[in-house]
Amino acid sequence: MIRVALPFHLRNLAKIESEVELDLAGPVTQRAILDALEARYPMLRGTIRDHVTQKRRAFVRFFACEQDLSHDSPDAPLPDAVATGAEQFVVLGAMAGG
Repeated sequence: MIRVALPFHLRNLAKIESEVELDLAGPVTQRAILDALEARYPMLRGTIRDHVTQKRRAFVRFFACEQDLSHDSPDAPLPDAVATGAEQFVVLGAMAGG
């Protein structure tokens, strides 16, 4: 069971109260998690990744096990703690401004 934490505005859009739990078959990667998340909550398509390129949106970051995974390959295996559900995969909206 994979645990995914989403920022408030995406939880609100998907009409969910807390973290999302996903069952994945195969390797646990960013791409696998986001594919499963968008399949369950189609209204999230295009909010985390671009519709066409499937690249992470500029102001979205991914974290797990106190590491920023935003620039890692989307097909790189995630830490075992994420794969076992001990740690969350966190999708976070970055802040910008000055």
